[in-house]
Amino acid sequence: MKNRIAVLITLMLGTAMAALDSSIVNVSLPVIQKQFGASINGIEWVILGYMISFCLFIPLTNWLKNRIGYYNLFIASVIIFTTGSLLCSLSTNLSFLIAARIFQAIGGGAITPTSLAILTDSFPKEQRGSAIGWWGIGNVMGPAIGPTLGGVLTYYFEWPSIFYINIPIGIITIIMSVFFLGFLKKQPKLKPSFDLGGYAYFGIFIILLQLSLTMITDPDIAPWQYGVGLAVSIVFLSLFIRSSKKDNPLIDLTVFKSATFINCSVIILIRSLALYGGLFFLPFLLQGLMGYSEIETGLLLLPNALMMLLLRPYAGKLADRGVIRNPSVVGIVMIAISMAEFAFMNSDSHIWFIILAMAVRGFGMSLLVSPVSTSLLNSINAGQTATATSINSLLQQVGGSVGIAISGIMHTYINKYYLQLGRTTEIAEHFALQDGFLISAVIIAFAIIPALKLPNRNKVDKLTAVKLTSLR
Repeated sequence: MKNRIAVLITLMLGTAMAALDSSIVNVSLPVIQKQFGASINGIEWVILGYMISFCLFIPLTNWLKNRIGYYNLFIASVIIFTTGSLLCSLSTNLSFLIAARIFQAIGGGAITPTSLAILTDSFPKEQRGSAIGWWGIGNVMGPAIGPTLGGVLTYYFEWPSIFYINIPIGIITIIMSVFFLGFLKKQPKLKPSFDLGGYAYFGIFIILLQLSLTMITDPDIAPWQYGVGLAVSIVFLSLFIRSSKKDNPLIDLTVFKSATFINCSVIILIRSLALYGGLFFLPFLLQGLMGYSEIETGLLLLPNALMMLLLRPYAGKLADRGVIRNPSVVGIVMIAISMAEFAFMNSDSHIWFIILAMAVRGFGMSLLVSPVSTSLLNSINAGQTATATSINSLLQQVGGSVGIAISGIMHTYINKYYLQLGRTTEIAEHFALQDGFLISAVIIAFAIIPALKLPNRNKVDKLTAVKLTSLR
């Protein structure tokens, strides 16, 4: 292979495109809601549909890359994601947009793990760490600048532009892949067995869980109906866990034999439950109740991203030195404080109060993510890295989708409660958002319990430390 730099740039483009989409949509949700006349419970499916589809495709990635090869899988993923972005931008109603997002996520779920695998195979061991470090910049910059870029694009070019921006990036990535990733065609194709039963159990669990949660706010559905749905979803989860004990399982769950891995997983799940729900409602607070425009909302979210980018190297060095427990606990506390700050915001809140809350949130995220990711990877064998990264992604997506659904449920019932007390619609909406942020603060605070059980000193080898970029 002659041009490894071109390979790196190609993979960075694809990863950055998928990572950008994970955060660029949220700021535009209030605008999309108004255009389509959707409810909160309806508009949340723009995010939920993507996350559920993403969850369902992640377990297939490892099997597909062995079956059709890295080259075909990467290009197919980028094509699907780009086509999905075009369909999203052309949506004329909410149902079409949600369907397009589900299709888009099929590509998005494979781009990052496939690009990391290609990168690992393309660079010699002595260059691999540096290459993964550069690749990780795209993985981090996308979510960091997404909210601000989304606000600017929505304000000046309407909301479809947040999806149009993926199209030229996707086309360039496809062209560069044809020119610079052709060497991957020589990769031998394998025909591993597919754990169809395990995948069916997992898929039914995810879909039933999400549908049952969203049914709770439907007045036409009796409690026993969604109760049965939740119970059956738990049954399929237990069947999936049982099926993982056979040879060649869909996901190797033996990593959970490590107590540290379990504690890190619980933290990741709780963090996603709390933060995704809060992030979903933040634009509605800033735009709907505080009167900020889309571009102003995007700019107000920028301190969070800047704080994460500025402190990430420092937090990474702490993690690489094995300092795990203390920064994790401090990070959780700071995130909880920022959530509480959001809960006390109103139309009279000074802009610097908002900026402070965003900065505190970014500071807390920086201190939490890297140490937990480090501890998670160091708790397993080297051969289990791919499994660990897949589980990490699944926990984030499942936790996030459940968090958004639960936040929607709480918002609906709290709003209804205040309306019954005789509050105006605007005041009831405001109180519902405030209470939602307070509940999120309480949820994230529970992560302190497993965080206190983390080791405060871990030995980290140099290559593992650099690989952590893919998780941070």
